[in-house]
Amino acid sequence: MAVSQTLEGLIVRDPNLRGGRPIIAGTGVTVRTVAGWYKLGYSAEDIAAEMPLTLAQVYAALTYYHLNQSEIEADIEADSEERLMKETGYKPRAR
Repeated sequence: MAVSQTLEGLIVRDPNLRGGRPIIAGTGVTVRTVAGWYKLGYSAEDIAAEMPLTLAQVYAALTYYHLNQSEIEADIEADSEERLMKETGYKPRAR
């Protein structure tokens, strides 16, 4: 008899890993990394082929992204602003 796996536990948060960002369990790959590739036009199959992930793991990350899109987008934007400040010394004005 085959054992089936549920979505529960595929995405985890650990304050000691990746700054507490949601990651694919057992991999260290962040949801925002998968979401970033997806937003660049990569399919789930493309992402799984390029990263050490199964298709199920990619779909779990994309499901998490779509359920928590504003959180992930805010994290991506904050990281972009941090990188810009480090590279150029530019500080965006408060919104």
